[in-house]
Amino acid sequence: MNMSEANAASTSIDLKNLKRGSIMFALIIGMFVAALNETLMGNALPELMKSFGVSAATVQWLATAFMLVVGVLVPVTAVLQQWFTTRQMFLAAMSLFFVGTITSAVALEFGVLLVGRIIQAIGTGILLPLAMNTIMVMYPPEKRGVAMGMFGLVVMFAPAIGPTLSGLIVDGLSWRWLFYLVLPLALISIIVGAAVLKNVSDITKPRVDLLSIGLSTIGFGGIVYGFSKAGEHGWSEPEVIWTIVASGIALILFVLRQLLLKEPVMDLRAFRYPMFALVAVLLFMLMMTFFSSAILLPMFMQGVLLLTAFKSGLILLPGGIANGIMAPVSGKLFDKFGLPILVIPGLVIVVVSLWLLTRFDETTGTGFLVAVYIAMMIGVSLVMMPAQTAGLNQLPRHLYPHGTAILNTLQQVAGAIGTALYISLMSGGQKNYLRGSSDPQSPAEIVRGLANGINNAFWVGVVIALVALVIGLFLRKAKSPETENEGAA
Repeated sequence: MNMSEANAASTSIDLKNLKRGSIMFALIIGMFVAALNETLMGNALPELMKSFGVSAATVQWLATAFMLVVGVLVPVTAVLQQWFTTRQMFLAAMSLFFVGTITSAVALEFGVLLVGRIIQAIGTGILLPLAMNTIMVMYPPEKRGVAMGMFGLVVMFAPAIGPTLSGLIVDGLSWRWLFYLVLPLALISIIVGAAVLKNVSDITKPRVDLLSIGLSTIGFGGIVYGFSKAGEHGWSEPEVIWTIVASGIALILFVLRQLLLKEPVMDLRAFRYPMFALVAVLLFMLMMTFFSSAILLPMFMQGVLLLTAFKSGLILLPGGIANGIMAPVSGKLFDKFGLPILVIPGLVIVVVSLWLLTRFDETTGTGFLVAVYIAMMIGVSLVMMPAQTAGLNQLPRHLYPHGTAILNTLQQVAGAIGTALYISLMSGGQKNYLRGSSDPQSPAEIVRGLANGINNAFWVGVVIALVALVIGLFLRKAKSPETENEGAA
């Protein structure tokens, strides 16, 4: 099907009679349980090591495999959305998530639990870009800010409360309740989705290029895996070096092939739209910065302030709540005032917050830590969803699935790279401090060394955030080409 036929097909989709509220309800519940699931396992890993008698390196695969599968699957969702209806995709994603959750809940062996997590990840990888694309198509540009704000509330708030909820459940109940509690929500999402969801995508059934999918899997999967391993074991491991090299070559070949194909798996021509390209780079940097706090602050609280994992989760909870509250507010402000009035103050807040984190040490009070983290999460909420909405708004409708797949893929890659980068900076800073210490075996010196390493990592976060701020100065509220606005209602 050529482009004119695709555009003609899009006009046959009736968006005026959609039950947007009911569809959003199904999407939000589904996204909530999927996003919550990404961080729900954190505090349960030590308990799982005891239950299954596995090592820390083995149990870590519950997180690594999840991120790896999502990173592999998201890039191909653009072509999947052109082969299957919105309803089919959503029900398949949530059903897989439901099956994976049941499998994990009843697992008697670690291998079964890992398989359950992988099945959950397949559902999550389909759902993330599908939900964003559905919102982009359902709402006209002047109302997308609020809708994407609600989406942002879920994808940012749910992971934020995951560690706290996980600690509470593991302390008071069996780890299996981490899965039992999300089953009813997943089931409600499936039932509501089956009742109200209608197709909003253009079913063009393009030719599927298996070579592109193979290169995408090796490239994006390899880079997520390689950088994840670098964060665990360092950069000098042959496995890390060769994985990153091989994935880099595969990504170059993938990009070249997409530019040559008439019907690419991931249409990189979206980068021809300057606002989308700027947003993609900005969000990549912002997600690296966001991951710096998500990774390093728990390490700081547990390794320097000597707090428990549960208390660490409680300290981060107000920031997650503030982010959740601000997401729909920033969406409404975006619809009313445009992008620059949100992005610039938001990035300034992020830069200042990260600078304050570089000054943390063993004498830092928890109240000050809570305040700084709340401020940073407010800054992130002012940037994240408004920038994504503005970037996607500039694309013609037929590129929405590709745009959402690109942004979600870049966020997964940014998470893997950010994790490896900041952990290696922290480890290097701690080693350098202890190398110059007169008593490197002293517990007090080890704590100071860890604080020094974390400070060094946050300084790099400050630099990256400053670059993001410069990029933010060029952002404007973009409009979609008028010829592609026939779906607006």
